[in-house]
Amino acid sequence: MKAAIRQRALELGFDDCRFTNANPPESANQFLDWIDSEKHGSMAWIKRNAEKRVDPKLVLENASSIITLAASYEGKDTIDDDSPNLGLIARYARYRDYHDSIGEALIQLTEYLQTLTSNEAKSLWYVDTGPILERDIAQRAGLGFIGKHTNLISRRLGNFFFISEIITTTKIEPDKSEHNRCGKCSDCIDVCPTQAITSPFVLDARRCISYLTIELKESIPLEFRPMIGNRIYGCDDCLSACPWNRFAGKGRLMAEHRRDDLDQANLLELLSLDEDGFRSKFRDTPIKRTKRRGLLRNVCVALGNIGDPMAIPALERAKNDQESLIAEHAAWALDQINQRYKGN
Repeated sequence: MKAAIRQRALELGFDDCRFTNANPPESANQFLDWIDSEKHGSMAWIKRNAEKRVDPKLVLENASSIITLAASYEGKDTIDDDSPNLGLIARYARYRDYHDSIGEALIQLTEYLQTLTSNEAKSLWYVDTGPILERDIAQRAGLGFIGKHTNLISRRLGNFFFISEIITTTKIEPDKSEHNRCGKCSDCIDVCPTQAITSPFVLDARRCISYLTIELKESIPLEFRPMIGNRIYGCDDCLSACPWNRFAGKGRLMAEHRRDDLDQANLLELLSLDEDGFRSKFRDTPIKRTKRRGLLRNVCVALGNIGDPMAIPALERAKNDQESLIAEHAAWALDQINQRYKGN
C-alpha cells in the first residue's frame, strides 16, 4: 500500500511523499509557549484551534497515519530592491492559488487511498488549511527538517515548496524522521530585514514582512514600513538565503500554473485598480486574500520606499481613496518621496 500511494502521488505531480503516525508532534509545548507569548500577532485562528494543532486525533477521530507531501515551486527575482516603481511578490504567489491546484491533486490521491482501504476507513486532506502543525509532522515523516527560519527544508528540494497532508484512520508504516542539518549556518537570520527571527527556530510573526503584508489587516506600524522595501506581498529573503536551495529541482505540479505576469509588479498600474480590476487580475491567485485595500496599502508603502516623482500623481489620487487604509499609507508615501527628492 505504501509504495502504491507514493507512486500515485508522484504520478499526480507531487515531488515527494512521506508517511508518519498521527501522534502529537514533539514540539507541541514549544508551539503552545509561542502562542502564550503572542508571537502569532493578530492571527486569532491559530490560537482558536491550538488544541487540535497539537493532537491530530482531535482533527480526525481514530486517526492512525499522516501522508505528507511536497510540491515544489520556483521563480527567480527579476528586479532589484531599489528599482523605481516596481514591486516584488513572493515566489509562491506568482502561481494560480495553490489551495486550488494542489487541492485538486489531493482529492485524487485521497480517492485512490480509499480504493486501497476498507470502506470504514476515513481520511481528511489539507493544504495549508487544517489545524495541524504540518512542518513538524513533515519533519517526523522525513519530508525535510525545520530550519532556523522555521520553514521546512528538503535536501532534495531546498525550501521553496508547498506542504500538504492526508490524515487517515488507515495504518501505514511510518518513514524515518529527518534531523536538523542547519549546522552553524545563520544566513536566514542574518538576512531578515526586520529581525523577525529573534533566535534560531523562533519567529516573531509580528515583525515578519509576510505577516505585515498579508495577515495584518490594519495599518502597518511606522517602524517597519521602511524595512519592507518594494515587497508588496510576502517576503522570500530568509528562504532565498538558505544554502540548501542549490540542490533544488524544478517542481512539476505547479509548473503549469505559473503566472509570468506577476514576476514584475508595476506599482503605478496596481495603484490604479478599482475593485473590479483587482478581482479580475488576482481572482485565481493567493493575492486575493489581501483584498484591494490590503494590496494597495502595501503598494503605497513600497512606493514610499522606492518610488520616484512619477509616482506622485497616482499617490495623490490614492490619498483621496474611499478606503482610509489606502489613503493613510498613500499620504505617508508622498511624504517619503518628497523628502527623498527635495531640492532635486
